[in-house]
Amino acid sequence: MGKLFGTDGVRGVANRELTCELAMKIGRAAAYVLTRHTDHRARIVIGRDTRLSGSMLETALCAGICSVGADAEVLGVVPTPAVAYLVRKYGADAGVVISASHNPMEFNGIKLFSSDGFKLPDSIEEEIESYILEKEVQLAGDEAIGTVSYRQDAARDYADFVVAQVDGDLKGLKIAVDCANGASCKTAKMIFDRLGAEVYYTGDSPDGVNINSGVGSTHLENVAELTRKYGCQIGIAFDGDADRCLAVDEQGREIDGDKLIAIFAMFLKSKGMLRGNTAVVTVMTNLGFMDYCAANGIKAVRTAVGDRYVLEEMRRSGYSIGGEQSGHIILLDHATTGDGELTAAMFLSLFKTSGRRASELAGEIKRYPQVLKNITASASQKDSYKNSAEIAGYISSRQDELGDSGRVLVRVSGTEPLIRVMVEGKDTGEIERMADEIASFIVERVGI
Repeated sequence: MGKLFGTDGVRGVANRELTCELAMKIGRAAAYVLTRHTDHRARIVIGRDTRLSGSMLETALCAGICSVGADAEVLGVVPTPAVAYLVRKYGADAGVVISASHNPMEFNGIKLFSSDGFKLPDSIEEEIESYILEKEVQLAGDEAIGTVSYRQDAARDYADFVVAQVDGDLKGLKIAVDCANGASCKTAKMIFDRLGAEVYYTGDSPDGVNINSGVGSTHLENVAELTRKYGCQIGIAFDGDADRCLAVDEQGREIDGDKLIAIFAMFLKSKGMLRGNTAVVTVMTNLGFMDYCAANGIKAVRTAVGDRYVLEEMRRSGYSIGGEQSGHIILLDHATTGDGELTAAMFLSLFKTSGRRASELAGEIKRYPQVLKNITASASQKDSYKNSAEIAGYISSRQDELGDSGRVLVRVSGTEPLIRVMVEGKDTGEIERMADEIASFIVERVGI
């Protein structure tokens, strides 16, 4: 990847790293690269989450888009997957989302979608980056300058789409939903109330600064408490831009992305709809998922971490389901990207049809103990880690100690200033000690 784009767009602290100037340049370069071969006046749709910095960056992006002769159509606060859907529904030439997903409010990001609703391949992002950092973009002149317009029906149009994907309704279900004080606050009630569920909401009062703050898919204790308090059959939690979905069972215990994917895969297989008899996951996926798939005749294919890499493999090989432990789940027969609310609605429908408790469904997929350690690291420290043969050798030696009974995975985050250490195995105490030792070794060697 280049200097700006990570695994999921451009990220940074708003107004310090992700500035108005940079946002304008991204809008200008993206509009130029993505629309320069069109034979009509290009139009780009823009959505955002509830962060305070969102409207500031939205204005800058619009200026950049208009400066090269494209029109900007502002959708307001909508989930990331809504933009992926609406760019196709509205016949736009590209889509932009302003969001830093599950990150705290001080961060923000810019994600780009092509006219077919898919995230851009690395090669196109690199070309856009070259126009941001090096090359000149030809500006529009006189009457060719673009304009900005505003849609009022975007959230409703997206909610209509999600509801239409559900076979039947959710009447009879009592559920808890955590909106993370994010984008799903605009759409969740349009979806789940309309489907007939009895819903208890939390994290549904955004104020610009409370997005992901103690709520959402990174803080499941919130929805777990609500689920137990009201005797709900299941709880659902989204992240700030609602492209992730995690769940808790009736006792408030986590149902992570691995378990959701496994349950979906078995359901699709039973209906003859699991294309290639395969589910696509990442290297972070728990060994328990792999055991479950092997025991049930399902092939599991692993990719690098990042929903874009899962999607690339799904499209290349024609698979119907894939995703990440973190809750990015792609149902490719229905959507072009990870979609938290679509995942939730379809999972709840599956759950209702099963007639089983959530704990029973999720309990079939065992989970190996897994320890995660995050090391805060700058870009230069990340590079030091990646270029260190000594660290690589040490990690390899620790993997040898575990043998076939576990694994070590250390990687640089593509969306946050972190080096992530994951150790998985059968003995919790052993893997906790090993994760601490590996993290300490890395900290010492890269000077953190």
